[in-house]
Amino acid sequence: MSVFTPRRASLPAVRRNPPSQGFGETGYRLGGALVLVLAAALGMSAQSSKLTDPSQLTETAPDVFRARFESSKGPFVIEVHREWAPIGADRFYNLVKNGFYDGTRFFRVRPGFMAQFGLHGDPNRQAAWQRASLRDEPPMKSNTRGSVSFAKESLPNTRFTQIFINYTDNSYLDQQGFAPFGQVVTGMEIVDKLFGPARENEPDQRRILREGNGYLQKEFPQLDFVKKASIVPFPK
Repeated sequence: MSVFTPRRASLPAVRRNPPSQGFGETGYRLGGALVLVLAAALGMSAQSSKLTDPSQLTETAPDVFRARFESSKGPFVIEVHREWAPIGADRFYNLVKNGFYDGTRFFRVRPGFMAQFGLHGDPNRQAAWQRASLRDEPPMKSNTRGSVSFAKESLPNTRFTQIFINYTDNSYLDQQGFAPFGQVVTGMEIVDKLFGPARENEPDQRRILREGNGYLQKEFPQLDFVKKASIVPFPK
């Protein structure tokens, strides 16, 4: 059974003049706080802009790195080895680093097979990445339990943002071109507990692409989701 997607440090306030009456030290503390808020907002805006322009997210990933996922069921960590699938590893690194997976739902969870996620909750952002497919690359590691690969369509070069975690030995997927780039190293028991509706009641991926999380939250409120994904220091 293939895993296919449908077609498609704070800065103090600077004292240049004596404070006016009624402003005082409290005013400067508020001013410093405002600077921090504005800086954070600008940072979030820049990140948001990048998520709608895949050409800005092409950083080469470290040879080995870890990504921590805080999910609604609990945390798990994926360790990525770039040599296994360099193209996929680079895409995953950039998506995690820039917050793409935050808020995404585990919309296709099949016990004994795999757990799939990676469609952004904002259809406009997802649409940008649907036009930024990755070239295929030969599997260097097998799709065994805990390994992580990008989902793709039946046509060549159709990997985008969706990934799946193998629940069991799905090595037959190797011949279909699914190239693992990482492995769950902690929290696989969390992944095992992710909620998944019966296969015949799974969300319509075409509607996810059109309507995003609005559709999923309304019609599939039980789905587990990623609260926050981030690149974390590799343990020494």
